[in-house]
Amino acid sequence: MKILTIYKRELKSYFLSPLAYVLVGFLLLISGYFFATFVLSTQYALMSPVFSNMVFVFMFISPILTMRLISEEMKNGTDQLLMTSPLKITDMVLGKYFASLTVYTLSLVISLIYPLYLKIYSTPDFGPILTGYIGTFLMGAAFIAIGIFASSLTENQLIAGVIGFSILLLFWIISWLGDVFQGTAKTIVENLSLLQRFNNFQNGVLSLNDIVFYLSVIIFFVFVTIMVVDKRRWS
Repeated sequence: MKILTIYKRELKSYFLSPLAYVLVGFLLLISGYFFATFVLSTQYALMSPVFSNMVFVFMFISPILTMRLISEEMKNGTDQLLMTSPLKITDMVLGKYFASLTVYTLSLVISLIYPLYLKIYSTPDFGPILTGYIGTFLMGAAFIAIGIFASSLTENQLIAGVIGFSILLLFWIISWLGDVFQGTAKTIVENLSLLQRFNNFQNGVLSLNDIVFYLSVIIFFVFVTIMVVDKRRWS
C-alpha cells in the first residue's frame, strides 16, 4: 500500500532525528512531574490531573511535531514529485498523519506506567482512567489533524507552527465565551470546545456524542488538508 510507504518514511524520519525523542521525553517528563506531585501531595489514586496537564502540554508540542510534515515538502520542492507520481494525495496526507499519531500514541503507551504504579500501591478506579486515556488519545489525534492542516498552508515551518497553535488555542478557549453568551449561542460555543468535551472523559463519562465530535474534527481537518494540497497540485 502506498500509504504504508509514506507512513514508514515519515516514521523513520522522526526517529532518525532527535525530534521524536525530545518531544516524547518532554511530554512524559512534564506529565510524570504532575503525576508525582499530585499523588504524593494528595494521596489520591487519580489520573485526571495528569490527563488535563498532558493534553495542555501537547497543545504546545503538537504544532512542533506536525509543522514540517507538508511545509518541508513544499520548501524542498519534493511535493511536486509526490504530486506528479501515481501516489494519491489522500495516501500522502494519511501516511504523514498516522506517522505523527504513532509518535503521540507511543508517549501514551509509555505513560501506562502511571496507572500501573497506582495499581501496585493502591486501589484506583480504572473506569475514569480508561475514559481519560481515550479522551487524551482523541484530543491528541485532533491536535495532530489541525497541525497537519496548518502545515499544508505554507512552506515556512515556523509560520505553520504558529498557525497550528493559534487554531488549537482558539478551540481551547472558545468555551470561555459561554460565559458571555446565553441560550442557543452559549450551547453552540460550548459544544465547539475541545476542552469542554474532554472534561467528560476525565470524569469517567464515555459519551458517543463526544467521541463523534472528536472524530468529526479529525476527519474535517484531514479532509481540508487533502483539498488544500490537491488544489496546489492543479494550480
